[in-house]
Amino acid sequence: MRDLYSVLGVRRDAGADEIKAAWRTRAKSVHPDQNREDPNANQRFAEIGRAYEVLKDPKKRNHYDQQRSKVEAMEREQTIMQQRESAREAARQAAEKAKAAKANAERIMAELAKAEAEKNRAEKVAQSTAQAAQAAAAQAAAAQAAAQAKATQTPPSGQSSGGSGTASAEQPKAGPVGETPEEMVSRIFGDTPEAAAAAEKLKRENESKGEKAEKADRTDKAENADAAATASRPASIFAPVELISSLVRRFRGVQPAPEKAPDLHVEALVTIDDLLAQKSVPVTLADGRELRVPLSGVSEGHVVQLKAQGHKLPNMARGDVYATIRVTKDEKFRVDGFDIRTVLPITLENAVLGCDTQVETPAGPVDITIPAWSNSDQVIRLEGQGLPDDTGGRGAVLVELRVKLWEKPDDKVTDLMRVMREGLFL
Repeated sequence: MRDLYSVLGVRRDAGADEIKAAWRTRAKSVHPDQNREDPNANQRFAEIGRAYEVLKDPKKRNHYDQQRSKVEAMEREQTIMQQRESAREAARQAAEKAKAAKANAERIMAELAKAEAEKNRAEKVAQSTAQAAQAAAAQAAAAQAAAQAKATQTPPSGQSSGGSGTASAEQPKAGPVGETPEEMVSRIFGDTPEAAAAAEKLKRENESKGEKAEKADRTDKAENADAAATASRPASIFAPVELISSLVRRFRGVQPAPEKAPDLHVEALVTIDDLLAQKSVPVTLADGRELRVPLSGVSEGHVVQLKAQGHKLPNMARGDVYATIRVTKDEKFRVDGFDIRTVLPITLENAVLGCDTQVETPAGPVDITIPAWSNSDQVIRLEGQGLPDDTGGRGAVLVELRVKLWEKPDDKVTDLMRVMREGLFL
């Protein structure tokens, strides 16, 4: 239903004289003769006439007000139903997301248990490998002791050479069980970048140890050098154990970020004075909690985000609250972005001749100058008198002029208008 009061630009409690004056002003501004290039001028002129026909008659106006109240009540009821339906839908979606989050948490716990089992298995493999290395080291030591005991005898030179050859032949049996540390890492972890890096690290450590052993060989006897080389091999077996433990700890430390709970959307009702004062206003959530919404650099329709103030669900990150700013209606002022609009009625003579007057603003009365030949709907800007914006500046107060006739007809003005329209006659 079209709002007839809005068509004429008057309040709902406007009197008959104000409605008549508004109709005359509107009819003059939208008259087809004055708007020949506007194809919708006839339609708008007829709409203004129909609105005036209804509102000037007390009975028709009363009937219209009753019908309008019923329509508004139905619209409010529909809005409430839509809000309830939206709340139910939000709750349903929140339950579905909570269910999915629970399933995700269970899956993560299963993966952690699997990783723990893999760690235990790897530790067992490393422990068995270390035990085998220790046994091999013991065998090598026994073989080396037997070789040394045999070497202390005084056999012929040929037999000594043969004994040395026997010890040399038995020496490979004392080494690792046919597998290098690099091959062990590749067998356990596969040919991955991490395994390659671990093998390269072990290789560098073995090369360093080999260089140290080579320096020691230069100062010791040949047979002691063989024993030292054999004894140094088991120490490198323990490097994979440390590597396995560090990799398992690193894998267990990587956890996915928790899923976020649904956000809440509310409306914050504010006044123009609140926006000018830049103070925070309270807003009550559905669960009864009260939050403060800051009003720094905002206006009608802006959305303020309150982080981690929304739903709190188990195993999920807390959602946010999004507060939409809604400015309450004011009799004198209307918010337009960061500007404030107001209406200033002026008489016909002041519109024609111009004048100095005052206009009310939210900060108090301000002196302005009305230019000569000012029409209705002409706007005068008062810069820096509006709302604070998000760039550190302020909007303007927009003063809309409304030409208003006298309450009672004036014969001189009537004669002058008749002469202007019909011409001078005797």
